[in-house]
Amino acid sequence: MEGLGAAVELTVKIASLCAEYSSAVKNASHDIQSLRERISSLETTLKDVMELLESSHGARLRTSKRLHDALNNSRLLLDSIATTLENKLNGGRKQRTMRAFGLRTLKWPFESKKLENTIAALEQYQHTMAVAIQIDQTAEVLTINHKIDLSNLPIAKGAAYNSQANEYDPRCHPRTRLNVLAGIYNWFEDPHGKCIYWLCGMAGTGKSTISRTVAEHLTERKIPCASFFFKKGEGDRGGAALLFTTIAAQLVQQLPCIVPHVRAAIEADMNISDKTKSEQFEKLILEPLDKCEGQQSTIVSIVIDALDECDLEEDVRLMVLLLARAMEVTSVRLRFFITSRPELPIRLGFKSIGDSYKELALHEIPKPDIKSDIAIYLEDELKAIVQRYNTSVETRRQLPSQWPGSKNTEKLVDMALPLFIYAATACRFIGDRRLGGPKEQLEIFFNSNRNPKSNLDAIYLPILEQLIRDLKGSEKRTVITKFKEIVGTIVLLASPLSITSLANLLAVDTEKIDNQLDMLHSVLNIPLNPDEPIRLFHLSFRDFLIDKENLDINSFWVDEQETHQMVMVRCLKLLSTNNLRKDICDLRRPGTLRLDIEQETIDTRFPPEMQYACLYWVHHLKESGGTVRDHDQVYDFLIRHLLHWIEALSLIGRISESVGMLDNLLATIDSEDGVEISAIIRDIKRIILINRWSLDEAPLQIYSSAILFAPEQSVIRNMFKDQIPPWISLLPQVESNWDACLATLEGHNHWTRAVSFSPDGRQLASASSDSTIKLWDTATGRCTATLIVGGWRQQKGNKLNSGMQSQAVA
Repeated sequence: MEGLGAAVELTVKIASLCAEYSSAVKNASHDIQSLRERISSLETTLKDVMELLESSHGARLRTSKRLHDALNNSRLLLDSIATTLENKLNGGRKQRTMRAFGLRTLKWPFESKKLENTIAALEQYQHTMAVAIQIDQTAEVLTINHKIDLSNLPIAKGAAYNSQANEYDPRCHPRTRLNVLAGIYNWFEDPHGKCIYWLCGMAGTGKSTISRTVAEHLTERKIPCASFFFKKGEGDRGGAALLFTTIAAQLVQQLPCIVPHVRAAIEADMNISDKTKSEQFEKLILEPLDKCEGQQSTIVSIVIDALDECDLEEDVRLMVLLLARAMEVTSVRLRFFITSRPELPIRLGFKSIGDSYKELALHEIPKPDIKSDIAIYLEDELKAIVQRYNTSVETRRQLPSQWPGSKNTEKLVDMALPLFIYAATACRFIGDRRLGGPKEQLEIFFNSNRNPKSNLDAIYLPILEQLIRDLKGSEKRTVITKFKEIVGTIVLLASPLSITSLANLLAVDTEKIDNQLDMLHSVLNIPLNPDEPIRLFHLSFRDFLIDKENLDINSFWVDEQETHQMVMVRCLKLLSTNNLRKDICDLRRPGTLRLDIEQETIDTRFPPEMQYACLYWVHHLKESGGTVRDHDQVYDFLIRHLLHWIEALSLIGRISESVGMLDNLLATIDSEDGVEISAIIRDIKRIILINRWSLDEAPLQIYSSAILFAPEQSVIRNMFKDQIPPWISLLPQVESNWDACLATLEGHNHWTRAVSFSPDGRQLASASSDSTIKLWDTATGRCTATLIVGGWRQQKGNKLNSGMQSQAVA
């Protein structure tokens, strides 16, 4: 900070001058001593300020206006004091000559009253500086605490419309979709509008592009806007587990009024992110928004795109029911903008909420309007292709500025109608210089679209046929086999991987993958950085490749089950090849907490392909339709690495998902030839259910307390007793076998007064004196819903009646 060094130098100078006056002036010794003490104290404070500002946190403390003003004023006053003292001390040649003869002519330049005021002013400036630094430091601590609070809100990476993963995804052309966007914007502004706007349409009609445009418009208008873009095969974006924590984390950055209420919800329950979606929605969104005072005119917008790409149908229906509760919020105008395909579960969900929503079906917009928009888009894109091409070639090779002409443009428009994805993919194909010039590419595109069975065939067949053009039988088969191995894997991954990680997973060279992808830039988003994930431009490409109805015309058809089986095998091989082992992070102490482990250490031991294999090998096994038997590959993997795998899941913070994986494993086991592996999985599941909290906090507990306190006849205890730390010499006394208790369900704040199972035994309802009814998943022990009720009573049979609007939990 400017002037700080000068102020320190002035204090030193004044102290030196005071020392001279002290020896020459005897009648002002008290005043001189008072000034020296104040200057010494101020010097100490200034040096402390300087040290703090030069520290690593200094940059965040430099902006305090209070500190700046106090420092500037004190520097000016110090300069005035020093000048007065110096001028009086060196008053002229005559005075210096008289001093040479020992004559006392030096006088103290300050009157006592004036000096008192000066010292008081310095004291005030010093106090202000100290307080300013304290306030700045407190603010910084609060900021850190705020960030710590928000760290308990896990977010789905890439889900926000403006995330880095979506940086180059398209927005609506400025001259297209004008009527659609105007209607959406008017709905947001309408104080009496419905709380939900559902924009539906079949694949490729431009729903996500509209969503991004709407979210960007709202952000530019300074309207608080949170967004979540579902995307199948994109990890956490493929499900609703992190939907509400992601939205809440975005809202707190834009709405200061909800920050204390969200923080209070987190402090009240540090495991809020593990709670049911309904409870998260209630505690992190509805209640904080409803507690904002004086914000009735504030619009709070939440954009949820591609709801149909959410993995579980149950979640889809639940989301619609929960979002309809937006009408309960009265302190702000809460609006949900939702897009999806018109799938049955979503249609049923919206039907169940009555007239609480507004709907627009893109595929029902008049064709002339859609055709006009597609024509505008194509004309501009083709013009850009011509400009890029002409800039890169000699004059003699350049295309006419009007290329490809109105006739060809009209033909492309008619072929694309009503799908914007068709027009966008065609333009990427025509403009891809890796494949050829625009003129050649356009001819190929037209020639390959003579007898398409569907719009998707017309989009993608011309691009894929480029890969085998002019090749003979055996050469074609080689190219197609490589395509199915690499591209088939890419489109069926549960979460996207980079070229580097994909190569490690498939055990192939990165060059082989690069070569395969070189001609597919029009359908795959392939980053220049090989460590960034490969993504599909549109889910319809996946749909096209795995569609069994295309077997007769699509040489590149991907056998979904066969590919999942291949990926599962590659996952197990990757994990088995010296990658999984006991204490992989070299923690050494069983009590080491996961939160105390450096993230860099975990990332080094678990690169993306390792994390992927740990998380999704069971998913690929399930989707392959395969059957697990004793002494097969899965059995051998679990015999060697079961505990290592559980440790790994704990280290990467995903132990809560292990029970679901084990249930999926159990569902694949051969009932006659899988007795041993079934016993192993059931046993480890019980161990995890009982120890899941300790395993989540301390990964190495799977080798100590989890096994130590398992019953003597536990399959896992006897299989892995050699893993018990050797320093444990006396084993605890435990039961011989598992008792009837599968898990202890925790969550109610008072006595549990009644319980009731669902007819299929998959859910349990519990009613408590804390005025709640909770629903539990009996397989995992997780609470799936919390109903806040005024009272309840148990009826005959499996029914609990709540006291709120006579709602029954059947």
